Amino acid sequence: MTETADDLSAPLGQDKPRRKRRLRLPFTAMQLLAVLLGLFLITFAGFAIFNKDPLGGEPMTRIAINATDKAADQKPAAAGPGSDTKPEGKHETKDAPKQAGEPKTVTMIDGSTGARHDVVIGGEATDKGDAAASAPPPVMAGTDQKLLEKSRYGMIPVAAGDLKPFNVYAADADRAKAAKMPVVAIVIGGLGVGAAKTNDAIMKLPPAVTLAFTPYGSDPGKLAERARAQRHEIFLQIPMEPYDFPDNDPGPQTLLTSLSADQNMDRLYWHLSRMQGYAGLANFMGARFIATEPAMQPIIREAAKRGLGFFDDGSSPRSIASLAAANQSMPFGKGDIAIDVVPTPTEIDRALNKLESTARERGIAIGTASALPVSIERIGAWTKTLADRGVLLVPLTTAMLKSKSS
Repeated sequence: MTETADDLSAPLGQDKPRRKRRLRLPFTAMQLLAVLLGLFLITFAGFAIFNKDPLGGEPMTRIAINATDKAADQKPAAAGPGSDTKPEGKHETKDAPKQAGEPKTVTMIDGSTGARHDVVIGGEATDKGDAAASAPPPVMAGTDQKLLEKSRYGMIPVAAGDLKPFNVYAADADRAKAAKMPVVAIVIGGLGVGAAKTNDAIMKLPPAVTLAFTPYGSDPGKLAERARAQRHEIFLQIPMEPYDFPDNDPGPQTLLTSLSADQNMDRLYWHLSRMQGYAGLANFMGARFIATEPAMQPIIREAAKRGLGFFDDGSSPRSIASLAAANQSMPFGKGDIAIDVVPTPTEIDRALNKLESTARERGIAIGTASALPVSIERIGAWTKTLADRGVLLVPLTTAMLKSKSS
């Protein structure tokens, strides 16, 4: 056997070192990356297809509704006191108000900040801390007990023979003088939610200005009671569906064209019970609802049966309220000019001058406004000299009666 020099010089007892073999993978790094990317895409596609979140991770608001009695969902919604129709089967929906004594707590969760805000709607609270917010509103002072009827939400107005809320709660006015002169009525709406602005309207505007309250706020009845004590007549605004609902949402228990007549009537009773002493109803938003005859007709019919008037703020050119009210021979009025669409002193003064000119031309003109400080200041200043210019400021009910007789 031939030995090399390396073999002779190598230490005894040690074998010749072997070369290390490199481990070869069955695929390259690029192939591995492609496989991982493919698995990620498959997982993402599966999540997008089978996940039931249509918003795909967008910030959202979650609403949790907690009822104290699950059995309430099995009870049919009552048609309400005085209704000509009887409910058949189950009419109550998820968002319909519960029976009295069954508060509904709505938890609003801001998807971007996580902030929570609990709102209790309707019913009698079981928690003492929620009692003021959810108990049926107390009957306001100065209301005629003969003109009240008990509903499951509280007391609501009703006619008693020839005695009607429209006539009893109308503000005092010289109607003989109004019949001979051009008259202007002004309705300040959206009251009851902000106590400060509502008090400004009550105290700073003359009694002949009519105040319209929404059914919301911590205690709209107390503010409405204060308004009547200052000799303002009041109207109740009923939230109705606008064309861009739900992006533009008037508030809880809004009357909707998608609901049945019984369901909308049930919501109407909830609104009617929030306060007393109002002479009539008015729409709060509601361009779609007030223009939809099958939805609007039952509301007008019910209001007429209960001895109320109806005021259309004039925001919907397609409104059928005038025709529906005429069919019921009920007092009706419609807004002619929105005074503070542009809330600057100059534009408000221009709108008031146009309102005055309209009254001279037609004999009657009705303006609408909100309780902005600039609106209250300019309207207050304008009304001080209105009579000197031969135009009489009257409550809305007086203007509605003059319109009906003309």
